[in-house]
Order: sequence, then structure tokens, then C-alpha cells
Amino acid sequence: MSVAPISGLFETHLTVADLDRAIAFYQDIVGLELAHRVPERHAAFMWIGGRGQHMLGLWTIHSAPIFMRLHIAFTVAVPDVEASIGKLRAAGIPPRSSGGGPEIDEPIVYAWMPAASVFFDDPDGHSLELISMLPGTPQPERGILTLSAWRRL
Repeated sequence: MSVAPISGLFETHLTVADLDRAIAFYQDIVGLELAHRVPERHAAFMWIGGRGQHMLGLWTIHSAPIFMRLHIAFTVAVPDVEASIGKLRAAGIPPRSSGGGPEIDEPIVYAWMPAASVFFDDPDGHSLELISMLPGTPQPERGILTLSAWRRL
């Protein structure tokens, strides 16, 4: 039983050490639009996919001695997943495989979905992912492979 048929995720939230730095990163690198800033609460909200679609909340942790590495995956088109490798490098951000893995030169593919993916970290160490579903039949037995290897199948 569910209380309502869920059709998507509207918002998620991250804690950040420096709100101005985080806003700049999510605007300039990730390409999100600042929706609203609440100075007295040390928070800001960013639109994902345009106004009213989805939202990312950023909350300053001030001097709290806690840290939690969180993960957010953003849906993008396959060509944008591919182009992100060069754009991330140009911004001084290493593109990575899943789980903070090694730097990559092309997107990885989760064959069980299948989906193309590129990971990178925000300035606070949170794991961000650009992901796009691929056409084709899932092949979980193939594990994780490069996009070029997937296309050769």
C-alpha cells in the first residue's frame, strides 16, 4: 500500500561549508538557477530543470564538526554526458567513475540499466552524477563498462 502514487522527486538538500561558494558552483559548473536565498537561515534553493520542476536546497553547516558525503544524480541527454568529460576538466574538476573511482576519459555504462554516467565532486565533497538512460536491453552480466565498449556490443 502506498499513500500516494509518487511520480518523481521534487527536492533534495545538501549541507555546505560556504554558501556563496556552493551557489557559484551549482550555477556556474552544474548550470542550475538560483531560485531563492534565505540569509537568516543560511540557505539557498536552486531550480533543477527550470522553475517549478525540481529543487536543490543548500544549507550552511557553519562550524559543526560533522560531515556527510551525499550523492545526487542529474538526468541529462547522452551527448551531454559525453561532453561533460571535457567541460569538467576545463573547469579543473576530475570526471570519475562511480564511488569516487579513478578519473575517466569517457562515460561509464551500468549495463544492468543500461545508463551512461559521469561522476564528479562538488566543493564540499558531495558526489554528483550526470546520467542518461541508453536504448537497448539491460545486460547485468556485463557489469560496468565504457560507453564505447557498450556501443560495440
